[in-house]
Amino acid sequence: MFTKSARFYDALYHFKDYKAASEKLRGIISKFCPDAGTLLDTACGTGKHIENLRSFYSAEGLDLNDELLVFARQRCPENIFHSGNIISFDLKKKFDVVSCLFSSIAYVRTLENLNKSIQCMSEHLNKGGLLIIEPWFSKETYWTDKLTINNYDSDDLKITWMYVSKIENELSILDINYLVGTKEEVSYFKERHE
Repeated sequence: MFTKSARFYDALYHFKDYKAASEKLRGIISKFCPDAGTLLDTACGTGKHIENLRSFYSAEGLDLNDELLVFARQRCPENIFHSGNIISFDLKKKFDVVSCLFSSIAYVRTLENLNKSIQCMSEHLNKGGLLIIEPWFSKETYWTDKLTINNYDSDDLKITWMYVSKIENELSILDINYLVGTKEEVSYFKERHE
């Protein structure tokens, strides 16, 4: 996942309002864990949630994709970012809040891995801490066999990415086709997201 598209991740998800999502998250934290001071954002990607939360919490991130973590560390150089898998990480410390946002939990792929991830994240919580997981689509809301196209358009970078949403063996499958244009070249590549 995001093995070929990591350097374009922020452009691909330019439509995501991280500030609003982070404000909503802060509201949930304030309600259920009002004294929270530390936060671990698992599957943190390029660190955009942490960028919006770091002035409120001592925030750290964890992601499996080292290429995405390069951007997170550039974005938030004063924050700590860990390379690790949400299924089996061990940071040897605990947090008031552990989050897994933007439907990233779907990438664990199986019910067994989901249970392991929840157990692992829970083991990193302080007593009375809060675990927040933003879910993937339900079977009822997943767009099966729907053709989707997204575009990003700036002076120096243009991206079109297209896929048909499928289900195979109970997994959501997105075989994403990317067409990326820069001033140097136009390139094409594919990524399979399960």
